[in-house]
Amino acid sequence: MFKKEVYTDRRNRLKKEVGSGIAFFPGNVEAAFNYPANQYHFRQDSHFLYFFGIDLPGFAAVIDFDNGKEYIFGNDFDIDDIIWMGPQPKVAELAAQAGITETGTLAELVNLMDKVLSEGRKVHYLPPYRGETDIQIADLLHINIADVRKQASSELIRAVVKLKEVKDEYEIAEIEKAVDIAYKMHTTAMKMAKPGVVEQEIAGTIEGISLALGGPVSFPIILSMDVQTLHNHYHGNVLEEGRMMVTDAGAETQMHYASDITRTVPVGGKFSQRQAGIYQTVLNANVNAIEAIKPGVKYRDIHFLAAKTIVNGLKEIGLMKGDTDAAVKSGAHTLFMPHGLGHMMGMDVHDMEGLGEDYVGYDEHTERSKEFGTAYLRLAKELKPGFVLTVEPGIYFIPELIDQFRTEGRFADFINYDLVETYKDFGGVRIEDDILVTETGYKVLGKPIPKTIEEVEKTMAEPL
Repeated sequence: MFKKEVYTDRRNRLKKEVGSGIAFFPGNVEAAFNYPANQYHFRQDSHFLYFFGIDLPGFAAVIDFDNGKEYIFGNDFDIDDIIWMGPQPKVAELAAQAGITETGTLAELVNLMDKVLSEGRKVHYLPPYRGETDIQIADLLHINIADVRKQASSELIRAVVKLKEVKDEYEIAEIEKAVDIAYKMHTTAMKMAKPGVVEQEIAGTIEGISLALGGPVSFPIILSMDVQTLHNHYHGNVLEEGRMMVTDAGAETQMHYASDITRTVPVGGKFSQRQAGIYQTVLNANVNAIEAIKPGVKYRDIHFLAAKTIVNGLKEIGLMKGDTDAAVKSGAHTLFMPHGLGHMMGMDVHDMEGLGEDYVGYDEHTERSKEFGTAYLRLAKELKPGFVLTVEPGIYFIPELIDQFRTEGRFADFINYDLVETYKDFGGVRIEDDILVTETGYKVLGKPIPKTIEEVEKTMAEPL
């Protein structure tokens, strides 16, 4: 846990944002994956962690916005727990570490909720994402389980987003730790990317690095020669000379802050001329986008800057043609980058996404596009100091999408389809970094991970 003053300050700021009623924050419980006693690695709810810090299953918390009181609810561990787990702290001890003095059992939580409901007071809660939490909320609030997610508090969602989107010094330090672990993961993957190696060997090795140096990976590792599949979790290919290998992977620290880094490398360690052309175009988009980051700029504008960089690079190669601005305005670039430039990052790798992307990445001044490609942009709104976000442009050659666009006659004024056909076996390239928006510009977080052609080839030539 951080020092208790961190959690007290966060809760005090939340109280200023929400008018009245109470907020209910359920912590997570254990989850079994094949029988009750054999459980997944426990992961606490991120919002519960943010405001209360207790990283154990079976707890819940309440903030009363009318009288300022704060409660932690949970049952003390009994002798059966201690036999298997060793001595455990009391609920009151854990609550004190978060700066809270009012505690109760889970049965007393039921009594409090019944009293609140009988008084006709508003109960705010965030949208749950686990079935057992749906059941708990439905039981406590006496509502139909089908209505639980629909009745989540938009007022509390907006307040939580306002607080959590701006990272403090403690959070930034944790994210940098996570990026430093990712440095070891990605440089190891580069050195292992040799012909004849099975992807699973690399994926398993770098997941072990995350576990050894911090915590679990921050999301299931994406590692594949089939780069054109954006979220490819299949690791059964045998690496082949002449192919590119993407590694999209990050670590989670013991405090549960995430990193999210992508590198794409040539199997065997040397870029061919064709690979280098595509790679350098994506790298230029990555660098140009990062250098444009500063407070007051809309991230959607930076997304389109990256798109224009990609169009210019593909025009030099001959894959695209025509006026760059017109090509981007028409959406022609989405054949090659059918996704957004990046997303918020923090305690969750897609920070707060469970609250709804439109709450996190958009606001009353920024409306989500309905156009293909741009509609997938997770973060579009104006940047503020303290935002941590990813910058991850890419170029992909997706045979099915190429066939569809060509058959429909789309963007023929901007795309040289005959040449694109010859790239159907290429796969793709994605390059991603984690960026802090500062008061005057940006900071690339963590130890710099090789990404220029020269740096990548040099690293790949080094022994493990």
